[in-house]
Amino acid sequence: MDRDAVLEVGQLNEYVKMLVASDDVLAELAVRGELSNYKVYPSGHHYFTLKDAVGALRCVMFRSAAEKLRFKPENGMKVIVFGRVEVYVRDGVYQLYAGAITPDGVGDLYAEYERLKEKLRLEGLFDASHKKPIPKMPRSVAVITSGAGAAVRDIIRVLGSRWPLAKVIVLPVRVQGAEAPPEIAGAIKYCNRYSIAELIITGRGGGSIEDLWAFNDERVVRAIFDSEIPVISAVGHEPDVTISDFAADLRAATPSNAAELAVPDISDVCAQLRHISARIAQSGEVRLKELRRRLNAAAGSRVMRSPGNYLDDRRLAADRAAERALSAVRRRIADAGARFAKNAAALDALSPLKVLGRGYAIARGADGRVVKSAEDVSRGDELILRLREDEISCIVN
Repeated sequence: MDRDAVLEVGQLNEYVKMLVASDDVLAELAVRGELSNYKVYPSGHHYFTLKDAVGALRCVMFRSAAEKLRFKPENGMKVIVFGRVEVYVRDGVYQLYAGAITPDGVGDLYAEYERLKEKLRLEGLFDASHKKPIPKMPRSVAVITSGAGAAVRDIIRVLGSRWPLAKVIVLPVRVQGAEAPPEIAGAIKYCNRYSIAELIITGRGGGSIEDLWAFNDERVVRAIFDSEIPVISAVGHEPDVTISDFAADLRAATPSNAAELAVPDISDVCAQLRHISARIAQSGEVRLKELRRRLNAAAGSRVMRSPGNYLDDRRLAADRAAERALSAVRRRIADAGARFAKNAAALDALSPLKVLGRGYAIARGADGRVVKSAEDVSRGDELILRLREDEISCIVN
């Protein structure tokens, strides 16, 4: 063996880790087994071993994933763990990083749940850009749930106490079993086709994953997404999350909470109206006082007490203003005339004609250029002498 190919321990572990990470099967898998040595550390991370009759597998579930557990794992419990396999370089061992744990028996449903959720997420059914705003004061609310369950009674009770102005329309459907998904989806489509309400609440009380499965059905999820009427999803209790919750415009923790989110509290609205009314009244009083003050001031003014004297004063003021304006115009005209005469005299003094009038002459050559010295001409050249009133043609001798 070539000694140059000898690896450090860490290098070998890193290489094995790279091989494991490149395996698609190990990147996302589900493993069935029995829990043992289950420990929860102060950090919130869960460490345990998954074993069967043949072997054992070290596992870790970090706090962010463990917080989503809907049951308390215990040693000896048969479970299915969903996650990925990676190599821990420091110890040179591989372990399963768990993203979710479900009791054995519902593993197939959970796997289908994750598969469908990921499929619809990639299609954009859960994007926030598709969420419709919930009306602030709906005049009508359609409730799509079981007509005999506690959920419908809770919703009707809360809607009636909080916002009795809204009309509540119950569309009873089955919420469990094979017939439930088409009934729920059909009721949502019916509401949209005939515009029977401004808001839809759909859901049911809590239960196992099998009980809630109708709201994980693709037909129901797509009906919620396609609804032109805003939909509030109210399935189960706080820990229960169905795929319908992701597609709905708003998710409620419980059916009662859905009713609370659907309508305002009439007592709060009345309090706001009373506050607004008081502010309007106060503003009106302030405005009325100001107008009354201005009216009293106007009533006590001189123009109101003696309109004739007031008009006489205005006439005198107008005459004085006209006289001042006329005087100003006259002064400006006189100043302008004086400046014109001064400028005209200055221009006249600089005029070449004034110089010619004193006996001087301007000599130009045949080409019209002014002759400034004797060097500019030669014997025999013709010159034109410009005098004050006429010109003389001459020859240079």
